[in-house]
Amino acid sequence: MSRGIQTKTPAEIEQMKDAGRISAKALRVTCEAARPGITTKELDELAEATIRAEKAIPTFLGYGGFKGSICASINEEIVHGIPSPRMKLYAGDLLTIDVGATFNDWVGDNANSVGVGGVLDEEGQRLIDVTRQALYAGIAHAVPGNHFGDVSAAVGAVAEAAGLGIVREYTGHGVGHEMHEDPSVPNYGTPGTGALLKVGMVFAIEPMLMLGGERVKVRPDGWCVVTVDGSRAAQVEHTIAVTADGPMILTCEDESDRWPDHV
Repeated sequence: MSRGIQTKTPAEIEQMKDAGRISAKALRVTCEAARPGITTKELDELAEATIRAEKAIPTFLGYGGFKGSICASINEEIVHGIPSPRMKLYAGDLLTIDVGATFNDWVGDNANSVGVGGVLDEEGQRLIDVTRQALYAGIAHAVPGNHFGDVSAAVGAVAEAAGLGIVREYTGHGVGHEMHEDPSVPNYGTPGTGALLKVGMVFAIEPMLMLGGERVKVRPDGWCVVTVDGSRAAQVEHTIAVTADGPMILTCEDESDRWPDHV
């Protein structure tokens, strides 16, 4: 049952920083290890070990029956790719890692897309770059007095200006004691619509964009979402808090990154 949009106190947001830091560390370590020849299962094991070394719990593992600590999605796979010992990475693959960590009953959730082996063609790199730009455009609008529609519209405007397809079936979401709380935060929208943003709201903004059309489908495994036309996709995600001083990024390792210049 929906509990509505929850707000967190300043003390609770301070606690959420720890979950965010751990999830950010797991994401960084895993993306750095994404080299040709490694399997997505090995990356999954690395992420789990990193999270547990921090006395935290992999949020994704067992969530709704999911069998991994990360979602590892390659090329035309958009999100929810299941780690596998048979899924080996190759130079030039576009890999998306999504990972969450639960610490002291609070969740941090983040994602990033990278080129495997540091090798990616121009279009693939443009896709990742624009997806990141869309994320930060959304973050910049996450201020008190704006509406959720302002955040969503900002994300969508960047994607549309670049001619990229937007994944419309999957969205950002509130984050707190649970990984998915109210509200949904689509990657497209209309300015001035939706709930009013208030100090203490915490949610994940996660643009998922595609080089091709916008039709998607779920593979027979019931999890992995792919583009219908086989075009590549990217996802970049942060968990952020709305504060009186502006949007605060919770999923970062360095305190100086909480208030980036471009937000």
